[in-house]
Amino acid sequence: MQFRIIHDTCYDYGVPVGFSPHFLYLHPREDQLVHLDSYRLTVSPEAKIQWMRDDCDNVFASAQILQPGTSLDIRSEFIVTAADEKPFAVEVKDYARHYPFQYEPLHAFNLASYLIKPSTEVQNTLRQWVDKHFSLLPTETLPFLYALNEVLHKSLKPCRRDVPGIQPSLITLESQTGACRDYAVLLIEILRTLGLAARFVSGYYYDPAVSNTPHAAMHAWAEVYVPGAGWKGLDPTTGLFCFDAYVPVAHAAVAESVNPIQGSFIHQNPLQSALRVNVQMEKLA
Repeated sequence: MQFRIIHDTCYDYGVPVGFSPHFLYLHPREDQLVHLDSYRLTVSPEAKIQWMRDDCDNVFASAQILQPGTSLDIRSEFIVTAADEKPFAVEVKDYARHYPFQYEPLHAFNLASYLIKPSTEVQNTLRQWVDKHFSLLPTETLPFLYALNEVLHKSLKPCRRDVPGIQPSLITLESQTGACRDYAVLLIEILRTLGLAARFVSGYYYDPAVSNTPHAAMHAWAEVYVPGAGWKGLDPTTGLFCFDAYVPVAHAAVAESVNPIQGSFIHQNPLQSALRVNVQMEKLA
């Protein structure tokens, strides 16, 4: 599928302020399944843009904002083609066809940061949750992952949280609600507790009922590493394996490291800023 995506962000300060360097994680990731047809980034006040790659190989913009302003406006606008139509059409290595399995030593070494388990308290609670919801887990790896994602999806009620940060997983479980980023981190911690490598992904998801409404926003999901199949996306907010309606922007072992806009303003007095975000995602013919 091909999409046009326009992502506008505006911070209003009311008085002139200075700006620290800003890091902008708004550029889609490209690979054999995601092709970027065009891209434009604009920042006002004027900024010197330097494109860089981080330690997870994400492309991000380092913006040196050249003058003070009463507001900061950032627009990311692009056309992208996603082609992951058949997420289940994969060949899993023989030793990983059934869960549980152990990663080969080389995989375990390369995936070390994605295998770090949460605290013992969190692990114990997450294992209890899995035991409570599964009297009998599927033994084949892909059906097991699908069932885990689907049960988590059905157990929680999504909400929009406009406050920054990630909600702790135990609060998400206890309250049975959270934003997509909270769901993603919860699933990641469950997967790591179960010995599977998992990482956080931010990006966009095309939902015809939402994508062209004021409720549209960036999205977040999890990826799990399956030997032979590679990184596979799981979205506990929708209960789906990720397919060509998903456009990844950045991934990381730690969710907070790929916040879409990172930076601060400078003023001699404490100020409150007003934030406005508008995301438009249009499916093209």
